[in-house]
Amino acid sequence: MDMNPLLLLMLLMLWSSGLQAEVKHNSTEFVRLVGGASRCAGTLELKHQGEWRPAFIGGFHMKAAAAVCEHLNCGFVVSLRIIEMSYSTSMWLLRDECHPSDYHLPRCVLSWDDSSVRELTCSDSVRLLNGTSLCSGRLEVNYNQSNQSKQSWTSMCEDHFDQQDAEVVCRELGCGPPSALQGALYGDVGAPVWSKEFQCEGHESTLLDCRSSNSTRSSCSPGKAVGLTCSEPIRLVDGASRCAGTLEVKIGEWRPVHTFRMTLKEAASICQHLDCGPRVSLKQKPSERPLWAPRLYCEITYFSAMGCLKHTIIISSSWAFPPVLVLTCSDEWWPAP
Repeated sequence: MDMNPLLLLMLLMLWSSGLQAEVKHNSTEFVRLVGGASRCAGTLELKHQGEWRPAFIGGFHMKAAAAVCEHLNCGFVVSLRIIEMSYSTSMWLLRDECHPSDYHLPRCVLSWDDSSVRELTCSDSVRLLNGTSLCSGRLEVNYNQSNQSKQSWTSMCEDHFDQQDAEVVCRELGCGPPSALQGALYGDVGAPVWSKEFQCEGHESTLLDCRSSNSTRSSCSPGKAVGLTCSEPIRLVDGASRCAGTLEVKIGEWRPVHTFRMTLKEAASICQHLDCGPRVSLKQKPSERPLWAPRLYCEITYFSAMGCLKHTIIISSSWAFPPVLVLTCSDEWWPAP
């Protein structure tokens, strides 16, 4: 039976520290997220030779981040960022050329000084299912927070969920403000529903931070399960129409997007997210503005092009005039041949 590569990595690091006896009891103590709002958010750290340090992992992409979230019983990835600090710090470097089965070897795990850290945020409390992107779908809430190994997800009734509740959920998932709130928008279910009615004020960080009151409902009427669409922080600007121009993404602020490598298929996916047609032209132009840059190893097949642009970024650029993307999508949607 194949083993999850990340789990294998941690078990081998555990073995190299001479603590094999603890593998069955608490293997998750050798990977953690620190400095965030919860145990499911923060800087990624690994423990090697008895010492915790930030992890510098070559090729650390969304699939690896998802494995970390899952292994920590923290649900799914909300965001993955590479943060450039103003100073260098000691890290554990895992060499790109080493196979996970070799990570216990001295040549594969090195002490390293660098100024970039991996900041990961996972969510184990809310999720959106069956949507067209990471920011849309049928809302489900995990009501079994006390038992990390046995999570239980339930839907919510439209009657018990309002605009302020939606604002909190969208913010928790790293999306923009809610743009649509409608029952059964992304399918309906007959499963049990959340037994409390949330009373959010709109400023809370997570849905479970909101006040709540008990409800006597145990199921939703047909068509009443909450479907939520949060706005996507992506746009095309300075073009002839809303479907043409420089590609920009908002992560706190709007910046153009730089990449050396984007296919027409990936560009068409972005056009679809913007409700534009699939026929697209793609070019680059120089820019002196600060920018967002997706990692070249971001796997489009694992997360949508939107997800890659939104979640895997470099905060700063060392190029004097890096090129940015200019897309021209067809204004109307036509079925692809």
